[in-house]
Amino acid sequence: MKRLFIITLLLSIPMIGSSQTLEEINTPTVSGLDQIGSFSEGLTAVKKGNEWGFIDEDGILVIDFRGDLVWNKTPNTAKLGVENLGYPQFKNGLCAIKVVKEDGITRYGFIDEKGTIVIPAEFLNVSQFNDGRTIGIYEKKVLRGKNPYQLRIYEYDFTEVVVNTKGEMLWPIQERQGIVMSTKLYELPEIHASMISDKLLMVKDKTNTWNIVKPKL
Repeated sequence: MKRLFIITLLLSIPMIGSSQTLEEINTPTVSGLDQIGSFSEGLTAVKKGNEWGFIDEDGILVIDFRGDLVWNKTPNTAKLGVENLGYPQFKNGLCAIKVVKEDGITRYGFIDEKGTIVIPAEFLNVSQFNDGRTIGIYEKKVLRGKNPYQLRIYEYDFTEVVVNTKGEMLWPIQERQGIVMSTKLYELPEIHASMISDKLLMVKDKTNTWNIVKPKL
């Protein structure tokens, strides 16, 4: 009985001298959320419906809900690119976004902590930033003419590159083959490289084995 009385007294302390209800003293700063991520760099992602926003450490929504942030319902953590993200997250002040272009294929870029796009969505896949660098698959598209039906014919080149937080391509890693730019046949190309230190890359080659490369960054 004595122990129960102490617990009851402790529970009542916040209410002493106040007529507020528990609901009133626990008024949410953001409500109606379906999912909440983990804090990274002072921000955490929160989901409402199919859109995500970001709250700060005071629980204030600082980036409004939007539909272009990258996440996966069933992330594949074995992958190095966008497919391993379970929810949006900031790394090195940047968070991945996705944009479906006119050809129906998704490209990826990054926003800053104000929600402003700072790296345009022009990569077919990207990894998260680490030590100020990310790996992306860059697409170069050149118009070669038109076919007899007046449809445009494009030539594509794909290069896996090291990118800095300004969106500058610092180093070409390798050419990528076998990427079909047709909506019906397109498959997300995997990232085949990762910075393992500020001076070294690990790179998967055509034989599906890993090499260590020292780029001149």
